Amino acid sequence: MTPDPEPPYRRIADEIRRRITSGGLAPGDRVPSTRQIVKDWGVALATATKALTTLRLEGYVETRPRIGTVVATRTPAPAPKPSRHAAPPSASHDHDHDHEPELTRDHELTRDRIVRAAMHIADTEGLSGLSMRGVAARLGVAAMSPYRYVKSKDDLILLMADAAFGEETYPATPPEGWRARLELCARTLWRVYRRHPWLAQLAPLSRPLVLPNLMVHAECALSALDGHGLEPATMMDVHVLLYSYVQGLAVSLEQEAQAEAATGLTEDEWMADQVESLRAIAGSTGYPVFAKVTAALADGYDLDLDVLFEFGLGPLLDGFAGIVEGPPGP
Repeated sequence: MTPDPEPPYRRIADEIRRRITSGGLAPGDRVPSTRQIVKDWGVALATATKALTTLRLEGYVETRPRIGTVVATRTPAPAPKPSRHAAPPSASHDHDHDHEPELTRDHELTRDRIVRAAMHIADTEGLSGLSMRGVAARLGVAAMSPYRYVKSKDDLILLMADAAFGEETYPATPPEGWRARLELCARTLWRVYRRHPWLAQLAPLSRPLVLPNLMVHAECALSALDGHGLEPATMMDVHVLLYSYVQGLAVSLEQEAQAEAATGLTEDEWMADQVESLRAIAGSTGYPVFAKVTAALADGYDLDLDVLFEFGLGPLLDGFAGIVEGPPGP
């Protein structure tokens, strides 16, 4: 019987892997994007994405914000070619930036190791790239082994979220004043979302996650407001608005990562493709203020979410001041 042909994604992954191991692509070099793979190999976007995902799971490439997919700083030693019927190889990067493959014997498996492996996959591939089988593959254990510790993918995601929110703590002695304390709460939450953008996709404000470590951040905000004579509902409103401000900006972090994976373009590359369309709009007569503002931005507008976060936090707290402190006196 004639053997089945090798899947296209594996042929592509094999070729890019060969370039890396032969030195044609050095650590830090950009590898072909999904868009370039589609063009050069004549395959579907899903095939291109699967090829790069395979290389990420093997530890040969990694995704860097604002850069794209590059050759990993430390790549694994060449290994025998996997069977085409096998799951994609599991070697990748540890959550603590250890680039060696994380292989685990079944008897060494713990819930914590499963959660950390799953968080790393979500950090690099998004929640869409997360599966129980993928976690098992990364840990080098049997596909069903994680189910001894976690009932389902949904339960795993909740454990991941709780672990992520628990990575940041607050000082035993908080800063003086409600405003400084709310600033601390907001910036601490922003660091968590910055590190794990997938968190912003988990639940709407109307269906909050009930997680012990998330409550730590809620306690921070509510404690800052306590003792100022506010109604309980008002305290909750201020807390929810502060949280939604952080979460709302953080949603764009994950959406940008998803857009880059789907198009193969960084945000700068995508914007470069929009220049002519923007010029056409600015050159029309229907948007005079937009035309005036964009014309004054000689170097363009750099949408930096970290800068935007800080810029918006001040006015938001200014608005809260009228609620917490009351209207200014005569």
